[in-house]
Amino acid sequence: MKAVLGGLALLALAGGSAAAQDTSVTVGISGWTGFAPLTLAKEAGIFKKNGLDVTIKKVPQASRHLAIQSGDIQCAATTVETWIVWNANGVPTKQIFQLDKSYGADGMVTKNDIATIKDIKGKTVAASAPGTSPYFALAWMLKKNGLSVKDVTVVNMEPGPAAQAFIAGQNDAAMTYEPYLSSVRAAPQAGKIIATTLDYPMVMDTFGCTPKFLTDNPKAAKALADSYFEALEMIAKDQAKSYDIMGADVKQTGEAFGKSAQFLRWQDKAANKTFFDNEFKTFSAEAADLLLEIGVIKQKPDMNALADTSFIQ
Repeated sequence: MKAVLGGLALLALAGGSAAAQDTSVTVGISGWTGFAPLTLAKEAGIFKKNGLDVTIKKVPQASRHLAIQSGDIQCAATTVETWIVWNANGVPTKQIFQLDKSYGADGMVTKNDIATIKDIKGKTVAASAPGTSPYFALAWMLKKNGLSVKDVTVVNMEPGPAAQAFIAGQNDAAMTYEPYLSSVRAAPQAGKIIATTLDYPMVMDTFGCTPKFLTDNPKAAKALADSYFEALEMIAKDQAKSYDIMGADVKQTGEAFGKSAQFLRWQDKAANKTFFDNEFKTFSAEAADLLLEIGVIKQKPDMNALADTSFIQ
């Protein structure tokens, strides 16, 4: 009898231990400055405190949807229009909170002899592959200037290599973002920043997950959102320490990271609610039309199923 009771006690302990385990989730991001509070939440123990075992993987935006589709990651950070692309191409995902807005952190750089965006007609532009934020930003800026991606030769390069190649004298123009855009700011002999999201406000990042993860782990999804907002509070309270942690992840000093961060705005809970009530809907509609026009998607996904805002309430 004692042996049986002992076995039951061990089972109970094992069950209690399993129940107390943190929910595991793997998140795909890039080195983009706007995503850095997610790294801060992990490194500062905020995710852990909120019952999450988070693994952060650096996955290029062009293949992030494949990582979701394969189950390698369950959640990701990316731009609003990219979620439209993923859902339209059979990778169901839902945005659950907004991360940031670019205020000059994304831009087009050109050789010094190019006076306006219209002058890049017939030129070579380095940009990530179709379905990514830099490619969409290129299409957006061109459209606002009466051109299309068909009017330029696009060389597919990720933002970091695109900036490096441009500084080395390759290509007439490039699409990049912070922290890489600052390397062009520091090399005026190579060219200039002809336009940024201050001129064309269209880069907004959100965090989302697969519908299965959200259905199976609603408390974890809420904890992900809460942890992000707590990370923003930590930045406000201890900026120097936070910048050091976030900068180290992209091989920047805290001071250099802070300079990159000044070109964007992280979005707190109040800003999130305002965004999803208004701008999210109007921007998504315009973005979907452009994505159709440039052939990145063949049909629009269900535009009402792109977000679940219950986790920021």
